[in-house]
Amino acid sequence: MQQEGLHSPARVLLVMDQPVLAEVVRFALNHGVFVARVVPDADEAQVVLRDWQPHLALFDMDLCEGGILEEWGKLTPQVERPPVIGLTRRGDLKTTLAAFEWGVDDLLTMPFPPEELLARSLAVMRRTYHTAIVFTPTIRLGELEIDILHRRVRAGSSDLHLTPLEQNLLYLLAANAGRLLTRDEIMDTLWGVDYLADSNVVDRHIRNLRAKLQNNWRRPRYIATIPGKGYRFMPTDTGEGPATPVK
Repeated sequence: MQQEGLHSPARVLLVMDQPVLAEVVRFALNHGVFVARVVPDADEAQVVLRDWQPHLALFDMDLCEGGILEEWGKLTPQVERPPVIGLTRRGDLKTTLAAFEWGVDDLLTMPFPPEELLARSLAVMRRTYHTAIVFTPTIRLGELEIDILHRRVRAGSSDLHLTPLEQNLLYLLAANAGRLLTRDEIMDTLWGVDYLADSNVVDRHIRNLRAKLQNNWRRPRYIATIPGKGYRFMPTDTGEGPATPVK
């Protein structure tokens, strides 16, 4: 596969069983010329590896109690493996050493900024195929333009000045546009499953983000509250469909 060179768009296999996380990764990859497929476990990954021949694989290593790469390796594929980026919630040395022993090319600890995931993916692709992926820093979702490189957001004609956390929160919501996100899902994705915080920490940051988006919660333009459940991102409609690169 690697000997054939890199085709456009580059194919990326995402092995993760959390739809929210998968959409964040997929959304970040929109800044490059990638097409992604998501599978929930190593067995399905093996089928996609054989039939689709991806150029890059991103694994949630915490599946199967951290042994998903080991499980995948035991299946001894007959085709050449793509480079692998491991994602883990455990930042300890034992996990890091085990990951590289299992053959990852890079390792990223969750939660992570989307721009770091994108940068590492582009770097691994460049090292493996000696070809740079086309990178578009700004993508559009409805009236929003999100510039991942310069950490800028534009809503209509207004430039928003977001904190890093607010930008990551917007990215999480936008990546899962139309999907209900519970407060626990937001907290686990942005702060990590072991983070202990005030019960209203998510609501407080949502309120701050809404203020900068000029989003009145009574008549929401971007972020709708689902009482007793969580929040849903509703991009304004420009007729463009999913998030698209800004040319």
